[in-house]
Amino acid sequence: MTLRVAGLPKAELHVHLDGSLRPATMLELAAERSVSLPGATADELGRAMVVDRAKDLEQYLARFSITLALMQDREALERIAYELAADCVAERIRYLEVRFCPALCTNGDLSAVEVIDAVLEGLGRAEGDFDMSAGVIVCALRSHSAHASQEMAELAISYSGRGVCAFDLAGAEAGYPVRDHVSALSAISRAGMPITIHAGEAFGPASIKEAIELGGASRIGHGTRLLEDPELLAAVRDAGIPLEVCLTSNVQTGAVPSHDAHPLRRYFDEGIRVCLCTDNRLMSGVTLTQEYEHARDDLGFSSSELTQLARVGFESAFATDAVKASLLERFDSEVVEA
Repeated sequence: MTLRVAGLPKAELHVHLDGSLRPATMLELAAERSVSLPGATADELGRAMVVDRAKDLEQYLARFSITLALMQDREALERIAYELAADCVAERIRYLEVRFCPALCTNGDLSAVEVIDAVLEGLGRAEGDFDMSAGVIVCALRSHSAHASQEMAELAISYSGRGVCAFDLAGAEAGYPVRDHVSALSAISRAGMPITIHAGEAFGPASIKEAIELGGASRIGHGTRLLEDPELLAAVRDAGIPLEVCLTSNVQTGAVPSHDAHPLRRYFDEGIRVCLCTDNRLMSGVTLTQEYEHARDDLGFSSSELTQLARVGFESAFATDAVKASLLERFDSEVVEA
């Protein structure tokens, strides 16, 4: 069964670039850029970067200041993007959507445009070297100003069809409502670009409702607390809005007490469209294959149910119709042959 999980073709729709660096690469980049790190070896650094049990989402996010210090030049960004894609390919991830906020990588000499170009170059090189497809989701941050979100929206729109596949509103939820960023989200909608919003992770179902009704989200990042509002749960199910479920990070941030207490099982049984994602491979110390194993071992998902989860990932991709059709055709053929 473990081999079945490892060999299952997968799509990764919710992974943060700045939360998914290789510890060994961090050490090399830090040495070249005179950045201090909380570990002298790759193993030591990897352990130090994993958030075991944060008191809240904000504490979980604190470690990003360490990775972002290494992501302020073109060479580093291109390398980090390429390596993330390579790591995904190693576990049969056929399709990858990488998200990050370009504004957080402009503390050096790079403009936001140069940041996007570097990341797209890394992903493009990976697509040429490996058997996979990739896109970028540009993030704005809830805690930033409406003006800053508008700038990220305009950047995303300018790269629509050129590597950027969608827009996301991320970061701390409590005290930072979607309504403060409606202008940016409306611009994205007018441009015909898809929207996913982090919601229902560190705040209640009202955050999910706002993401859908005010933000125009066609996917929800996390959605962990959706079960607290049965009426909204039914509406999400009936609308076919997928949830990007990140089991391990939800445990780490305290959104759920344990893997086996996660509502993924209930969501799946209720007919909600759910797909498994890692969130942050470094900070969560997890691979997508391991998340599937958690679903199997802690939540009782069968082989056929895991296959359904994997297919929803491809179905929910912010890819073109042609790319999605090709991915699904290949997925179905590989699953039949397995």
